[in-house]
Formats: sequence, C-alpha cells, structure tokens
Amino acid sequence: MSRGTLYGVGLGPGDPELVTVKAARLITNADVVAYHSARHGTSIARGIAEPYLREGQIEEQLVYPVTTESTAHPGGYEGAINDFYTEAAARLTAHLEAGRDVVLLAEGDPLFFSSYMHMHKRIGERFDTVIVPGVTSVSAAAAAVGAPLVEGDDVLTVLPGTLAPDELAERLRGTQAAAIMKVSRHFAGIQDALKRAGRLDDAYYVERASRSEQRLAPVADVDPDSVPYMAIVIVPGREAAQPAVAAAAGPVAPGRVDVVGLGPGGRDWLTPQAQAALAAADHLVGYGPYLDRVPPNPRQQRHASDNQVESERAEFALDLARRGARVAVVSSGDPGVFAMASAVLEVAAEARYADVPVTVVPGLTAAQAVASQVGAPLGHDYAVISLSDRLKPWEVVARRLEAAAAADLVIAIYNPASKSRREQIAQARELLLRHRRPETPVVVGRAVGSPDQQVTVTTLGELDVDAIDMRCLLIVGSSQTQVVPSTGRVFTPRRYPN
Repeated sequence: MSRGTLYGVGLGPGDPELVTVKAARLITNADVVAYHSARHGTSIARGIAEPYLREGQIEEQLVYPVTTESTAHPGGYEGAINDFYTEAAARLTAHLEAGRDVVLLAEGDPLFFSSYMHMHKRIGERFDTVIVPGVTSVSAAAAAVGAPLVEGDDVLTVLPGTLAPDELAERLRGTQAAAIMKVSRHFAGIQDALKRAGRLDDAYYVERASRSEQRLAPVADVDPDSVPYMAIVIVPGREAAQPAVAAAAGPVAPGRVDVVGLGPGGRDWLTPQAQAALAAADHLVGYGPYLDRVPPNPRQQRHASDNQVESERAEFALDLARRGARVAVVSSGDPGVFAMASAVLEVAAEARYADVPVTVVPGLTAAQAVASQVGAPLGHDYAVISLSDRLKPWEVVARRLEAAAAADLVIAIYNPASKSRREQIAQARELLLRHRRPETPVVVGRAVGSPDQQVTVTTLGELDVDAIDMRCLLIVGSSQTQVVPSTGRVFTPRRYPN
C-alpha cells in the first residue's frame, strides 16, 4: 500500500482570499484536514480554510491541552506540550500509513512561528512532505500600515515579544526595521522597550491583519489589556520612512483635479481611463448618488453634496488640489454634457487656481447609451437639449427646441421632468407636434445601465408625459427616423432624401 503525503499548508494571515491557489486546491482534495485549536474548540485555521473544505473529508482537530504556562502536568508546561505533539503526530501518522494524504493547516506560513514545525520534526523524515508557503503576518501587517517596511539598506529584524524588555530594547536599537511577534501578554513590556529604544513613535500596532475586524493604531495609544493573540507590532525602517518625512517637511506638491465621467450605469460602461483616474485619487467629490456608484476605498476621502451646488463643489475640489491633493470630481455620463466639467473649468478660470491642473476624462453619454439599446436613432444630425429651466429661462429652452424641430434634427432631451417640473415636458411635446407628425418615433430610456433599466419605443402622439421623470432621457426622431416592426429597432439613415 502506498503511503500518504503530509502537506504543511500556509493559509496566510486570516483573509480567506489570501489563501494561495495551490493551498486551496490541496485543502479541497485532501483525504484528511488537520488543524490546531484551543480548548474552547474554535480553530482560527479552520475558519480561514472553511470555504475550501468539502463534505466527507476527515477532520483531525488537535486541541492544545494548555494555553499558558500554568499546568498540573508533572513535566510542567513543556512536558504537557511535548506529550500533546507526540500524541498528535501519532494520530496523523496513522492516516499517512493507511495511504491517506494529510493537509495540516498553518496560519501564516508553516515554517514561520508555526505549530506545524513540531509535526514536521516528528513526521517529516518518515513520509513524503510538501511545504506550501503562505503570506506571513509580517507582510499583512505592513500592508495594513500602508508604508514601506524596508527599503535600500534597511535591516529587518523579527523579534518575539517574549524577550525581556531590556534585551528587546537593545535589539531594537541595533536594527532599522522590526516586526515583533507574540505580543499579547507581553505588550506592556514591548511598549516600554520601544520607548527606551527611541522607537515608540515609529511603531504601529496591527490587530487581526487582513481580517474584516482588522485594527490599526499607534503602539503608544494601545491599552495592553486589550491586546489579543492575533496581533503584531511593525516598526518601519528609517530609510523606508525617510521619503515620506522629507515630503512632509518640504513644500506641498501641487495637486490636480480630474473631472471624471462615470458613464450612464455600471462598471462595464466605465472607460479604463476613468477607472485609472478614480483609482489614483485621494479625494472623490460629487453628487451623492453618483459617488455611491464608485466602490469605497478607505484610503480615499469622499465628499458628497447636493445636486444644486455645482460651483461650491467645484471650488471645494480646486481648494483641495491647491493644497496638494489629487481630486476626482465625478459626473454621471460625460462630464462635459450638462455636468461638472463646465462648472469646474469656470471656477478654475479664476486667478487663484491658475496653477491647478484640470483634466476632463470623458464618459459614455446618456444619449449614446439609450440610443444603443434600440439601434441607431442618432445616426444622422441631432441636437442635445435640456428641458431644465433652473439655469436658463424656459423661453430660451422653448426657442431652441423649436429651432431644432424646425431643422428636422433628431433631438436628445435631457432632464425632461422632475417632481417639481411637470409642465415643461407637456409643453415640449405640444411644441414638437407643430413640426413633427404624431407618428414620429420617440425612444424613452429610463435608468439605462442600471438594474432598473426600462427602454420603450413609442410615438410623439402617444407619449405619456406623466410617466417621465428625471431618470429618463428621450430621443425624438426626425422625419427620416424609422422603426423596424419585426425587431423594434430604431435607426435614422445616414443619407437624406434629395
């Protein structure tokens, strides 16, 4: 009978999505999955691996007999732990001798302060053994801090917090960067050692790195009585920290404003250029519902405002940029079409903002999006008109609408109605009927690009103005616009009759 293989599988720091592809595959395929736990029965390792377990697997729960040095075992704590590891090794050996592969789960990396090593020493020479490395807590904690841990000639030292404060302080003085493990019951001594080494202000406390309950704080601000087992202290190297310190001490670098078009709906309609501008921003500024369409990033600050304060929003964004921030001002659709680009550029024309770069990042317009859902109604000349009279008199809107209708242009109508503006759409319909046949095709797109999308093809004579709201965009055809009866597709030919 062939013998099984022992796999020491690193699970990473806690987030199941940081489990490697190889580790996930081995966990799922294993005959036996083994893991350590405290006497209360909860296993952190099993919790991380749970998404990759399958029904029918044999689970070996290796329960520590003690978790502190207080024990009635005649050999003391060391004797109790040695007996435990010997018994656990015998249980896993029985499976391996029977030909069953055993995956022994290890938080972090199997060979980095891990209980797996005790099994490896006892079993590894007798059976085939494969080590699958995992992301260490040091890497996860450094990522949480968001600052380089080491750079250039920095020396990183990994220290156990169980060292006496005097020795710990001495070692901290002799290294540029440090990661201090096993901190929970020794945290007060660690704080004292960092203070004596002159590194307390440089040190970060990271609790449950990469988990949803992750906590980050300066070491000096942490109550030693609140520190759990899953915690670590990170002290970035002096060379790694130097560029940030130098930048803070020098003049503030000029920022910039990107006015970003989000397109009409979901991420699929967001351009790569817009995605890059949003990702690079320090601050996101915009109308609340539009900001909600951008996935949250805790690194970024979000500044939502009402839809009727465009100039104030623009000024706020430019002031942030003048102080060195990179700001993305978001607009639905394209920012240059009845949106924020004009408002930002108008304020940016003031002398005080002359040194602030402003870039407009285009987006797919609502007119294009609605047109695409029915075919090509914008295939020939067309006009784009907003029915809102909040920023211009209705007389101007009506005059332009009539001119476009008389010119036989296809017309894309933005902002057709709102809760307080119901007369304009009815008046627009009557005005258009002076120049267009009642059979003229009209496309009504509501919330296009969202899960609530509705697109209707009707006629100018049958248009239900009571069903129109601010989430709608209308495309009114010209005399040449056609509807294909068999498919419902709408198009305006590129050739105009002689």
